[in-house]
Amino acid sequence: MGAFVLGIVLFALCIALSIALHEAGHMLTAKAFGMRVRRFFLGFGPTLVSAKRGETEYGIAALPFGGFCDIAGMTAMDPLTPEEEPRAMYRKPWWQRVAVMCGGIVMNLLLGFMVIYLLAVSAGIPNPYADRTPTVGELSCTSDQIDETSLAECSGDGPAAAAGVRPGDRVLTVDGGELQSFVELRDYVLERPGETIVLGVERGGPGGGNNQPEFVEIPVHVDEVTRLGADGQPYTAGAVGMGSAPVVDAMKRFGPVEAVPAAGRLSGEMISASVEGLIAFPGKIPGVVSAIFGGERDVEGPISVVGASRAGGELVEQNQWSIFFSLLASLNFFLALFNLVPLPPLDGGHIAVVLYEAVRDRIRRLRGLPPGGPVNYEKLMPLTYTMAALLLGVGVLVIIADVTNPVRLFG
Repeated sequence: MGAFVLGIVLFALCIALSIALHEAGHMLTAKAFGMRVRRFFLGFGPTLVSAKRGETEYGIAALPFGGFCDIAGMTAMDPLTPEEEPRAMYRKPWWQRVAVMCGGIVMNLLLGFMVIYLLAVSAGIPNPYADRTPTVGELSCTSDQIDETSLAECSGDGPAAAAGVRPGDRVLTVDGGELQSFVELRDYVLERPGETIVLGVERGGPGGGNNQPEFVEIPVHVDEVTRLGADGQPYTAGAVGMGSAPVVDAMKRFGPVEAVPAAGRLSGEMISASVEGLIAFPGKIPGVVSAIFGGERDVEGPISVVGASRAGGELVEQNQWSIFFSLLASLNFFLALFNLVPLPPLDGGHIAVVLYEAVRDRIRRLRGLPPGGPVNYEKLMPLTYTMAALLLGVGVLVIIADVTNPVRLFG
C-alpha cells in the first residue's frame, strides 16, 4: 500500500512539473522577445503562496488542475498600464506571438522526448526498429475457457494447423486487409466464430526453407469457443489455435548517441498514437458516463490527473518504473497535441487568431490597404466560454469516473 501511495504522489508531482514546464515555455519565450510577464502560477483559484522576482510574480494556487502564464497584452482587450503598453504581446510581430504560444507545446514535446531518451540509455525502450510483423509461433487445438487463467484440455490439430499454417509464417493480411500486429489478428478472429477467414502469409526466404519468400493465401475455418468477458460472463468467440512468436529484440537498450534517433522514432510513434487518441476522444465520452453508473471502464478511454496518478501508483506498486515514465512521456505528448487544437481557450485557438491576422494583413497589403486592427476577442467570448465549460464538464466527468470506477492496470 505504501508503494501505491508513493506512486500516486510521484506521478501527481510529475504532472505538476509537466504543467509548470509548459507554462515556463510560454514565459521564457515571451521574456526572450521583450514581453512583460506579470504572473507565472501553478494551479488556479486562491493564491496559496507567491513571491515577486523582478517584474514577475511566481506562485502556487489552490486548485492543482493546470497553471497559467499572464503575459501583458495577450489581446488588445487587456487593460494595460502605460509601462506595459509598448511591451504588450499583441503589438509584437505575428511570428513572435506564435512562437510564444508554441513555447509550452514545444516544452511538452521536448520533455516527452527526454524521458524516452533517458529510458533508452538506462532501462531500455520498445525497440522501434524491431520487426513486429505478426509471426506464427505455437499451433494448438482450440477449447473453451474454464476460468480467468485456464482453458479446457484438448488434443489434435486446431483450425490453423489443419489448414496448413506453419510456425514461422508471417501473417501479412487477413481477408485482404493488412495487419500491423498479432493483437489485430487475434481481435479479428475473436469476432468471427463459425466463419471462414483467409490468411495471407509469407513463408520461406532468409531463415526459412526457400531462398525466396513466397506469399500464400490460406482459408481457415474459425472454431466457436466459449470465452469469459471482463464481467466473468461467458460469450461465444472465435479461435483458430494459433499463437504469436516472440518479437526478436522487442526491448533494447541504446548507447547515448544511437539513442537519439531511436528515441525520436519511438516518440514519433507515440505522438501518432496520441493523434489517434485525440481524434477518438469525443467518441469516448459516452463510455465515461456509462462507467460512472457501473458500466465497464474502457482501458483505452480518457483519464484525468486523478486516474493517471492512480495508474502511476499501480505501476510503482508492481515495480514497473519503465512503464511509469513511458506513461509520463505519453501524457506530455498528448498535452502538446491537445493544446494545438485551434479552439479558444487552448493555445491553438490563440495561434489560429494570430495566423488569421497575418494572412488578412498580407491580403490587405496586396490590395494596397494598411494592416487591419487586432481581432476583437470580445466576439470570440461566447465560443471561449462554451469551450471552457465543455472542457470543465468533461474534466469533471472523467474525474468522477476515475474515483468511482477507475481504470485498473493490474486486475
